Amino acid sequence: MRHVGGRVEIIAGSMFSGKTDELIRRLRRAEIARQKIQVFKPRLDTRYGQQKLTSHDGAVFKATPVGNAEELLDLLEEGTTVVAIDEAQFFDEGINSVVKILADQGIRVIVAGLDTDFRGEPFGPLPVLMAQAEQVDKLHAICMVCGDAASRTQRLIDGRPAHYNDPVVIVGASELYEARCRDHHQVPRD
Repeated sequence: MRHVGGRVEIIAGSMFSGKTDELIRRLRRAEIARQKIQVFKPRLDTRYGQQKLTSHDGAVFKATPVGNAEELLDLLEEGTTVVAIDEAQFFDEGINSVVKILADQGIRVIVAGLDTDFRGEPFGPLPVLMAQAEQVDKLHAICMVCGDAASRTQRLIDGRPAHYNDPVVIVGASELYEARCRDHHQVPRD
């Protein structure tokens, strides 16, 4: 089934907010509609296996790892109507033009990723993708301190908040990160 026109959908939020679950839910619906799907993820993300998307809740979908945004275009198969990209914050800025090219070709592009880094600042290409998308859904997790809606990702090192000057990209899951609300998100500075 071909779409009338391309579009970009963004699923953004903190870690543990259900972004990959929502991405997989949309992909399963596209499968039911007999659409041709291709799913990509950054090669950098090896937490749950190289050839699959896996949510923290255990939902799984086959995926192709790529080293950079342009590689995604090289792997695009004829007749693909839906392209999904998970963990988009780990891609270079070239992902913005790749997503635009795909949507301009009539492809539905579904992008999931962190909109802010552990410091609470805009993360990688996500802010630009959000601004250019037709649809943006921002999901929230549950604050691990108070139980309120969490929009931040707290990095912990030995149980303490990571320092502002620590590296932005450290791939991990619950051993390094917690969801936090604005009030309980801490990023110490000098």
